[in-house]
Amino acid sequence: MGSADYQFLTVWRVAGTPEDVAAILGDASSLPRWWPSVYLAVEPEGRTPESGLGPCIPSPVRLHTKGWLPYTLRWTLTVTEPVTRRGFALTASGDLNGTGRWTFEQDGPETVITYDWRVRAEKPVLRRLSWLLKPAFAANHRWAMARGQESLALELRRRRHGDDAQAVPPPPGATFRQLLHHKTSGRGRRRPGSRERE
Repeated sequence: MGSADYQFLTVWRVAGTPEDVAAILGDASSLPRWWPSVYLAVEPEGRTPESGLGPCIPSPVRLHTKGWLPYTLRWTLTVTEPVTRRGFALTASGDLNGTGRWTFEQDGPETVITYDWRVRAEKPVLRRLSWLLKPAFAANHRWAMARGQESLALELRRRRHGDDAQAVPPPPGATFRQLLHHKTSGRGRRRPGSRERE
């Protein structure tokens, strides 16, 4: 594995069904709303196809993301398998290139979620400094995924509460808020803002 290559296996456990989890994680357009500490903006590359014949594969989306460290990433997420109650697979291209696979498994009233993420850092600063700062970049990813588990649990609670969703606290926000005050290009508008082994 090269110095700019990363492989992570993340395991979450949340209260909810695999269907509920798939509905949330499979909808990339909602990521900035319920996981704002990591997903700063999302821009669809096309319209998601509609099909009455069962699950369909959403169109690719361009993402602007960050972790705890003061840098951001721009990459395109493409779902490569239909989103189902068992999970789905995706590819990343841009500042990150690689593959990811979400797997969902019911365990009583909870769902065990496994994310296998294998990427190469292509952003120049990450590629050049990975040999030195790889542990810090890996810790940044672990921080982001811990916020994801916390945010997903809150989103599941919010959906269960329905009309009383205001009783659920908001998800954790992004760090280094000054990074959010960037100029956007004409392509889209900016949106506001476990257990794991490497």
